[in-house]
Amino acid sequence: MELTLQWLTETFAGKSLLTLLVSMVPVVELRVGIPFGIGTLGLPEWAAFAAAVTGNLIPVPFIIVYIRRIFQWMRRRIPRLNRMVDALERKAHLKGQKVTKYKYLGLMLFVAVPLPGTGAWTGSLAAAFLDMPLRKAIPSIIAGVLIAGMAITILTSGVVNLF
Repeated sequence: MELTLQWLTETFAGKSLLTLLVSMVPVVELRVGIPFGIGTLGLPEWAAFAAAVTGNLIPVPFIIVYIRRIFQWMRRRIPRLNRMVDALERKAHLKGQKVTKYKYLGLMLFVAVPLPGTGAWTGSLAAAFLDMPLRKAIPSIIAGVLIAGMAITILTSGVVNLF
């Protein structure tokens, strides 16, 4: 098993893929993906940035288009998850209130702030529950992810260079 996964930590492609996958995880997103790629795996800043941004953006259209249907399916098929679904919906509505005032600019700024509870996943949830059209929400989320990615890359590079 070790031999087959060794390429993930020893090749450029493997390190990039691992950074991309880490950045797809909710909450973690590129806030951890970029420092992981640069600091742990030793990727160049540009490569960690590109992989993390790509990984962070992959789930976005699926969340915006399908999350309501997924929540409905979960409520019907797995009722014991209703509390979790309720909590996620409440979170989306609360975050959506912050976005509503400024619409797409607000969505971009919300996604761009690299703090817990913000980011592409939560921004996509908010966009879905605010009924924002995919074609209008996506550019705002992409811009926010790019801004957050640049900020995290700059911060990570500064910290890595200190040590």
